[in-house]
Amino acid sequence: MTGLAHSTLREIADRGIPFALIARDGATVEVLTGDVVDVDLLADIPLSDADGTPREVLALVPFRQVRERRFECHDDGAPLRCLVVRERSSLPRGEVLAALPAERIDLEDAGFDISDEDYADIVRRVIADEIGRGEGANFVIRRDFTAGVSTDATTAALTWFRALLEHERGAYWTFAVVTGDHVAVGASPEAHVSAKDGVVTMNPISGTFRHPAGGPTPATLSEFLRSTKETEELFMVVDEELKMMSAVCSDGGRITGPHLKEMSRLTHTEYVLRGRSRLDPRDILRETMFAPTVTGSPMQNACTVITRHETTPRGYYSGVAALFTPRSSTAAATPSAAGRADGAAETPEPTHDLDAPILIRTAYLQDGRLRVPVGATLVRHSDPYGEVGETHGKAAGVLGAIGAVPRAAQAQTDVVDEDAPTPAPRRLAHDPEIAELLASRNARLAEFWLNPQGAGAPGPFAGRTALVVDAEDRFTTMLAHQLRHLGLTVEIAPWSAVTDAQVDEAELLVAGPGPGDPRDVSNARIRRMREVVARRRAAGRPLLAVCLSHQILADSFGIALAPLDAPHQGLQKTVDLFGEPSSIGFYNTFTARVAAGTTRVGVAEVAADASGDVYALRGPGFASVQGHLESILSRDGMTTLQRLVEQALMPVTA
Repeated sequence: MTGLAHSTLREIADRGIPFALIARDGATVEVLTGDVVDVDLLADIPLSDADGTPREVLALVPFRQVRERRFECHDDGAPLRCLVVRERSSLPRGEVLAALPAERIDLEDAGFDISDEDYADIVRRVIADEIGRGEGANFVIRRDFTAGVSTDATTAALTWFRALLEHERGAYWTFAVVTGDHVAVGASPEAHVSAKDGVVTMNPISGTFRHPAGGPTPATLSEFLRSTKETEELFMVVDEELKMMSAVCSDGGRITGPHLKEMSRLTHTEYVLRGRSRLDPRDILRETMFAPTVTGSPMQNACTVITRHETTPRGYYSGVAALFTPRSSTAAATPSAAGRADGAAETPEPTHDLDAPILIRTAYLQDGRLRVPVGATLVRHSDPYGEVGETHGKAAGVLGAIGAVPRAAQAQTDVVDEDAPTPAPRRLAHDPEIAELLASRNARLAEFWLNPQGAGAPGPFAGRTALVVDAEDRFTTMLAHQLRHLGLTVEIAPWSAVTDAQVDEAELLVAGPGPGDPRDVSNARIRRMREVVARRRAAGRPLLAVCLSHQILADSFGIALAPLDAPHQGLQKTVDLFGEPSSIGFYNTFTARVAAGTTRVGVAEVAADASGDVYALRGPGFASVQGHLESILSRDGMTTLQRLVEQALMPVTA
C-alpha cells in the first residue's frame, strides 16, 4: 500500500490537514484527504480540475441551500463545504479502531437551547396555526442540544468516530469530517439519494413499530402492519419523494416494496424508488433537497413553516453529505431513458456517481461548542410533551453513541431514539404471513407507479400541449409526468412567474394544487391562482383544476368553501365521479360544499357525496377534481385523469 496507508491515523491528525473518515461497508474505513473549497451553489462544486479531469469531492450541504430552489430559510451563511480529494485509501476497520483515541470527552454547560415548555408551545402552535389551516400534512421542528468541549477539535472528532465505529451497527454511513475548526461526526441511518450508472435511487422510510418486551413476533408485527394510520404515513412519504423523482427521472420513478427495515428495538416500513436520469448529479441533488422525513410536506411550504417556528438557522442539520465519485463506466443510457424529465434537450452523460446520506444523528463541533440538532415530526394528533420526549430520546441516543454520556444513562431514557443505527436484522420479513401482509399493501396503490414506465404507444392526446401552473406543491411534477404519458407535451410554470400571455395561449391549462386556505385573498399565491382560474374561465379555454385550484374554481361558481372537521391528509377514498366509482388519494384541509343532493350549479355539473362535499366539477371547457390523481393512492388516477382532460378539451358549443 502507498500514501496514507503507510501512516497511522494519528499522523494524519498531526499533519493538520482536512480529512474525512467514512465507514460504509462494515469492513473498511475510507480515508480521504485533500483541500477545502467553499462554494456558493451546488453547480459550483468542483468536479473536475482545470484540465477537465474528473476528481472526487465530498460536500457538506447545509440546509440553507434550499435557497437555490427559492425556498425560505434562516440564512446563517453555513458554507457549502467541499473536500476536494487528493489522496484516498481504504483501511481495515480493526486497524482504524486500534489507532484511534478512546478516552471519553467531558461536556460542560450542557442542555437544550429551547426549554421543554417553549418547545411544547411551538408544537401546539404548529398544530393549530399550520396543520389546522391547511399549510401541510406534517412538519419537522428541531431544537439543539449544546455543550462546551475543551478538547481540541481533531481529537474530539477521532474519539467520537471511534465510539461510533465500535458500538454502532446498521448505519448507512458512519463518518467524521474535519475541515479546519469545523467538525461533523455522525452515523446516518439512511441514504437520501444516490445516482449510480444513470440510475437514481431514493428510499422513503416511515411507520414505526416499537418492539414489545421480549422482542417482536409475527403476531405483534402483523397488528402493526394492519394499521391504516401507519400504512398511510408511509404512503405520504412515498408520494413526497416521488414528486422529486418525477423532476429528475425521465421515467418518473418506479416504486418497489414495501420492505421491512428491521432494527434492534424498532422496525420501520420502507419502499425503494428507482428511475433513470442523465442529469448532472449536482442537479439531482438540487431537485431533491431535502428529505420530507426531516422537513415536512409539502416541501416548499414546510420550509416556510420551519422559518416561522425555528428561531435559529439549521446549519447542516437535515442537509446531506454528498460524495461525488468519478464514474468507472460511461456507457450510454438506453434510448428510452434519454433526455430530461421536463422535456428539455438531452444532456451529456454524467461524469460522476452520487452517494448522499441525510445529515441527522450527527454532532457538530466548532469554536469549542458541541451542537446536536434533533427534531420531531409534528402531525395533527401530536402530543406536545410526547414530542418533547422524542427530542430528549434522540439527543440522548446521539450523545450515548459518541460516548459523550455513559451508554448506561442513554439506555435508561424512556424514549427510543428512532434514528439510531442498529445491529443485524431479525428477518421477520421472511415469515409467510408477514410477507403476505406487506405485499397486500400494494393492492391499494396505483399500478402506474408500480410498473415499468418505458416508452410505449403514443397517448390519446399526442400532439397536444399543456401548461401546468405550480401553486407550491410539487405534486405538479407527478401530474406533468402522467400527462406526458397521455401524449401531451407539458411545461410547468410557477404561480409567481406565469404570465397572462401564457395563461391565455396554453392549449390546456392545468391549475395545480397547493397548500393554504383558498379563501385567503391576502395571500399573494392564492390571489394569483384565483386570477389564473378566473382569466381562463372568462376566456372559455380548456381548463383542468386540481385540489386548491378546484376549490377556487368552485368558489367562482358561488359554491361555499369550508374547512373539513378532520383534514384529509393521505386519505384514500372511493368516490362517485359522474357515475363512475374512482379510488383517489386526498390531501386537503378545505372542501367545496353544496346542499345535499345538488348535481348542478349554473353550467357546472357537480359530483358530491351525501354530505355535499364536492369531489369534482365539469362543464363546457373545464373540469376539476379535489383529489390528487397523480398520487400513489389514486388507483384509478390515470383513467380518471384521461376522462377529465377529455372533458376540458371538448369544444365549447354556443
